[in-house]
Amino acid sequence: MKALTIMADSLRAGYIHPTRVLNTLIELENAGGIPALREFESQLRGAQQTLTEGGHPHARLAEAWLQATRFYLQEYQQGAA
Repeated sequence: MKALTIMADSLRAGYIHPTRVLNTLIELENAGGIPALREFESQLRGAQQTLTEGGHPHARLAEAWLQATRFYLQEYQQGAA
């Protein structure tokens, strides 16, 4: 999954531009719809937890990815209502 690669690369670098995060989520939605976003959220949740427990220096970046994904899903659902 391209989104996971982008996220992993950002964790290695310790930085990602917010626009890149949004573009990644849009591309993921276009490729697989809401189910793909939910799967990505699930994978992020596990990764973030593992990084936090392991004391990884970029665990907060993983949390930011997770929050952005959750916000994107929330906004999508509000727009669909």
